[in-house]
Amino acid sequence: MTDLLTAEAVREKLGGLADWSGDPTQISRTVELGSFPAAIAVVDRVAEVAERLDHHPDIDIRWRTVTFRCVTHSAGGVTHRDVELARQIDDIVRSAR
Repeated sequence: MTDLLTAEAVREKLGGLADWSGDPTQISRTVELGSFPAAIAVVDRVAEVAERLDHHPDIDIRWRTVTFRCVTHSAGGVTHRDVELARQIDDIVRSAR
């Protein structure tokens, strides 16, 4: 089983992630893209990364606004896997703007 991050560790990790917030139960980020197709393209790219990592975020799409929520459900909270996925989501979002 993957080790859960403490509240202090989550705060520390969030300091290195742009626009992410959360606590030991989950971390999340909402982004607004230029159009609905741009939002879907970002989601498609995140899906490819998630498949490769075998770690999938919860994704909510509302027109051109996308919210990503990362939590390791099998561990019951945030782990290093969620932080790594968040970093890769940040890279994808950055390249889409």
